[in-house]
Amino acid sequence: MVQGRVLVVAGSDSSGGAGLEADQKVIAAHGCYAMTATTALTAQNTKGVQDIHVIPPSFVQKQIEASLDDIGADVLKTGMLATAETIEMVSRVVAKYQIPSLVIDPVMVSTSGAQLLPHQAVQHLTKYLLPHTTVLTPNIPEAKLILSEAGQPQQEITCVEDLEAIGRKIRALGPKWVLVKGGHLPFGRDLKIGKKEVVVDVLVGPADEDVVRVQSPYQESVHTHGTGCSLASAIASGLAKGLDVPAAVRSACRYIEAGIRTAPRLGGGHGPLNHFHSTYTLPFSPGYFIEYLLHRPDVKDVWQRFRHHPFVMAMGDGTLPVDSFKGYMVQDYLYLIQFSRANALSAYKSNNLQDIARAAELVTHTTHETKLHIKYCESFGIPLAQILNTEEHQACTAYTRYVLDIGQSEDWLALQLAMAPCLLGYFAVAEMLRDHHKTVRESNTYWDWIEFYVGAEYTEAVRLGSELIEKHVLLQSPSRIEELVKIFIHATKMEIGFWEMYPSK
Repeated sequence: MVQGRVLVVAGSDSSGGAGLEADQKVIAAHGCYAMTATTALTAQNTKGVQDIHVIPPSFVQKQIEASLDDIGADVLKTGMLATAETIEMVSRVVAKYQIPSLVIDPVMVSTSGAQLLPHQAVQHLTKYLLPHTTVLTPNIPEAKLILSEAGQPQQEITCVEDLEAIGRKIRALGPKWVLVKGGHLPFGRDLKIGKKEVVVDVLVGPADEDVVRVQSPYQESVHTHGTGCSLASAIASGLAKGLDVPAAVRSACRYIEAGIRTAPRLGGGHGPLNHFHSTYTLPFSPGYFIEYLLHRPDVKDVWQRFRHHPFVMAMGDGTLPVDSFKGYMVQDYLYLIQFSRANALSAYKSNNLQDIARAAELVTHTTHETKLHIKYCESFGIPLAQILNTEEHQACTAYTRYVLDIGQSEDWLALQLAMAPCLLGYFAVAEMLRDHHKTVRESNTYWDWIEFYVGAEYTEAVRLGSELIEKHVLLQSPSRIEELVKIFIHATKMEIGFWEMYPSK
């Protein structure tokens, strides 16, 4: 679910590690909606910037207003603005549209050392944009350059207090909050120049007491391409989601530290971060888990063995020995008693009325399903009393108690996956037999069985059960998906064991 709208006005990085490309990854990773206005195209990679093509400010303005007139924005975040004219235009747009928050990453020099903002543009940034800025995020070289352009003398940095002093001086130029990033000058654990042990980012706000230090372990890494862009976009995303500035900044700093630590190590120069280190990516689209499940390589083969088991194929062509079918139907009736218990347990483990009601509906469907078994058994001269007095086959006991044990020892969804091979499998088998060219319809003792499991009533039961699974599986992590798949595979093997209780020839 999209939690906030962020419009990014910045340059494009052809290598994807910084600029608009990085911004969009960060915003997406934070669950927000990203819009873009491109100020410049760059030809660059992890080793450096080869060329820059500046987009005319008039066209940049059209991009910005196209998004604001239609979608709107909770936060506007800027990166590389390229020209003084673009900076002045952005300040006018911000004032016109009354955008709630403005996050400025004063991109002046790339990580590899390339000059990205002309001298006049730096002056325009200070004059036109800083008075509108909610959070300004300069690194130490950028902070010194901003103060220099404002006529402030250079200040030597020897300790964390010096970073705070620089932040206050820049804040006096107009921004509400200034985050001085300390990555260019790590400190020792005493927060003074010396050993490279910690990085301290210092946030300075409107009141004297509004000072936040975010301390992270120093990492000796070249994989820092796009850290400034990514940090500012993470802050913008936090603000768009309703966080206050200190909380958004602290969260963003932690996000970047982890992004460097888990970097994918791409390229031969300053490599990009891992922008998606904290997102759980499910390997299927919403509503298509079951389709994904049945086509996985580790499921596909066992599912195929189940659906095309010799017992099954013999039902289709009518050659299955009647005694085998008799024994199977009795055991399947006994199985359905335990299956109903499992659905009742599913209702008990549910915590909302809709899921409880659906579990109860599935029990009702199972009750109707047993009528097929009773009818078949009566035609074979086996009364219900005899069915109930029959001892469970070991395969039946093993399968049903496995399902119930999963229901007792694990969560609700695990129980659904343990029951799924039965629920889904009988429909899949019957559908396959109905359409198979070797299936005999007339004079086939088992055709009623096939018709029942592709009939409207059982199809509805499959729909209900599938919807329950699809609804709840979206809340799982990728690692939990793997655990659930293993349960499904094991239960499917139990189903195969069920077919194998009796000979198929």
